[in-house]
Amino acid sequence: MSERKRTEIAELGEFGLIDSLTVGFESKCKTTLRGVGDDAAVIKAGRDDVMVVTTDSLLEGVDFDLTYFPLKHLGYKAVVVGVSDVLAMNARPEQVMISLGVSSKMSVEALKDLYEGIEFACNEMGVDMVGGDTSASMTGLVINITAIGRAKRKEVSYRSGAQFNDLICITGNLGAAYMGLQLLEREKRVLRDVDNPEPQFKGYEYLLQRYLKPRARKDIIDILAEEKIVPTSMIDLSDGLASEVLQICKSSKCGARIYLDRIPIAKQTTALAEEMHIDPVVAALNGGEDYELMFTVPLAMQEQVMRLGVVDVIGHITRETTGAYLVTPDGSDIRLRAQGFKE
Repeated sequence: MSERKRTEIAELGEFGLIDSLTVGFESKCKTTLRGVGDDAAVIKAGRDDVMVVTTDSLLEGVDFDLTYFPLKHLGYKAVVVGVSDVLAMNARPEQVMISLGVSSKMSVEALKDLYEGIEFACNEMGVDMVGGDTSASMTGLVINITAIGRAKRKEVSYRSGAQFNDLICITGNLGAAYMGLQLLEREKRVLRDVDNPEPQFKGYEYLLQRYLKPRARKDIIDILAEEKIVPTSMIDLSDGLASEVLQICKSSKCGARIYLDRIPIAKQTTALAEEMHIDPVVAALNGGEDYELMFTVPLAMQEQVMRLGVVDVIGHITRETTGAYLVTPDGSDIRLRAQGFKE
């Protein structure tokens, strides 16, 4: 009997793994309007309304380090992670559910701090925490968040709707969260054996805020609604700009051109990147965890979108055969590649 071939996860990458695991699943219920393959599932909830449902997991030692991540901030960020996927469907979040895997090292007081952050985020974003589950964990703290939102069916934005010549727009600046993480990791290494450590964060507070307490861009969904703009496609920037552009291209069967000099990067991001000998553009393209939104709109909406004052137009959609490229100021093309996870 021949041995079953072993395929390493690193051979497929994150998105290849998802495709491999879900290839055989087909929707059987008429109420399932969109299943696997987007920021969230879309479920019919009446003649004109839909529910948008998503789930995310945060694992200690992989997604966060309790050495420097305050539990109140972690609770807040967990809600942002879930809510951001709902917003990326052009929907408004309404409920969240939190499930925990808790190790014996956690005290009741520590968990109360975590839930204080969750409560603060829920109040700020106008969502209800409606349940969850708690179980024991042998590998540290595990947080799973399910977020539920609602939208009009005709106003939902999928990854698959981008059209030729659409403008590619993003909110906020990129790479700051990644550099905030690098700063925390650097100070952790430097102060590992120091009594009464005093980490050097002065001048880089914004980067820490972007990593430890990111903002969910619910304001953007409200602004788009006021302007009666329904993006042709949308995705949240949690895995890095390059990865998310490629996800739009894959789902919409298109190409893209992103202009390097149009990517917004904060001054603190550039300053720390130079100090740590990191290319700030690489941080913006592959860093992730910015939780900004990227969306596409028809070229005819360029003036209207620019008037919003809260988004940057960084490129445009091309034919699928042209591929996805980063265009440098001198006109050179660099093929976009998704970093993904390797382990």
